[in-house]
Amino acid sequence: MSAAAHPVTAAGCAAPPVIRERGQREVFCGLTGIVWLHRRIQDAFFLVVGSRTCAHLLQSAAGVMIFAEPRFATAIIEERDLAGRADMDDELDRVVARLLERRPDIRMLFLVGSCPSEVIKLDLSRAAARLTRQFLPQTRVLSYSGSGIETTFTQGEDACLAALVPELPASDSTQLMVAGALPDAVEAEFAGIFAQAGIGPVQFLPPRRATALPSVGPGTVLMLAQPFLTETARLLEARGARLVVAPFPIGAEGTRLWLQAAAQAMGGDADRLAAAMAPGIKRAAIGIGRHRAMLEGRRIFFFPDSQLEVPLARFLSRELGMELVEVGTPYLNRQHLAGELALLPETTQLSEGQDVDRQLDRCRAASPDLVVCGLGLANPLEAEGTPTKWSIELLFSPIHGFEQAGDLAGLFTRPLRRRAALAV
Repeated sequence: MSAAAHPVTAAGCAAPPVIRERGQREVFCGLTGIVWLHRRIQDAFFLVVGSRTCAHLLQSAAGVMIFAEPRFATAIIEERDLAGRADMDDELDRVVARLLERRPDIRMLFLVGSCPSEVIKLDLSRAAARLTRQFLPQTRVLSYSGSGIETTFTQGEDACLAALVPELPASDSTQLMVAGALPDAVEAEFAGIFAQAGIGPVQFLPPRRATALPSVGPGTVLMLAQPFLTETARLLEARGARLVVAPFPIGAEGTRLWLQAAAQAMGGDADRLAAAMAPGIKRAAIGIGRHRAMLEGRRIFFFPDSQLEVPLARFLSRELGMELVEVGTPYLNRQHLAGELALLPETTQLSEGQDVDRQLDRCRAASPDLVVCGLGLANPLEAEGTPTKWSIELLFSPIHGFEQAGDLAGLFTRPLRRRAALAV
């Protein structure tokens, strides 16, 4: 083992029809979540226990420069490890010790399982417990699976945050917790609005520092900022948190409804919140308005990839006037998405899971104006003349909140502008 580096009010449909697919999938594995998580928790480090392929995936996805000092690496499983000629626990301990000696600023180390480590049944949870005993109080070691066998794409973040929940201190105090990795600018926007509205205290999971974990308990009001945190929400509820279901803070409408739900649950004053939101709502309307003419009436098809598909479809349909051909998502959590589903047009076709060949057939037959999909499908569709938007870009870009609403709309006009510029 070696180290390497404009809202409408028409009623929607609470239960749109769903096609359930079970077939070949075209998705990234959960390791991809490290690319945004390592930027979020600034004193944490992510050590993937996997192959050189895992290392290449992370380096390519993150665009790491040769002189960069990222907060992730890969402990590469070599042939001698697979052949049983090396003690995997000893090898892992050696790599971790060397890493912490070189990077003493690491306060939390995540051991991230991959396909290779899952296949050889390497018990990273035991290793994390053993290494925590060795390196506390300097560093706490946790583990979670990012393996493509067990997780897909955004589930990596869910698994990571779920691993943090048992470490959160207990508290009976009334407080608001926002769960889901958000860029610093988005967190600051939400924190500022809550403060102006007199709502608090407010804590965010994950925190910016591993040494400042939020507390949780019966007084905690839980708001999800991301729709894919199924296991994290379950564990937080098991510790007493009360989940408030609302549309997600994507687009001006979604952000307003999300903030209003949080304020109501916390007993906040509606007039103070409205005053705090007003400037952001105005700026969002201006930003979105710049892109509506290009998107209104256009037809869009979502392949299942990130679990952001339903909130994004609601935003594009209601605020930008796009027509939803099909909205595919890997998993459809009807409890968490209840607020979103109620706002979709009654004719919306949902699909859950993936059978990529059947979905491609439906997509080609529908001939949409724009397709949202993973990288593996984008190039073939572009070659056939269909403009695409990479779903992974929607995870790497700030898309939540009022201030980002115009930029989010712009992510969908960009491929249409590019196609028009290239047309002969």
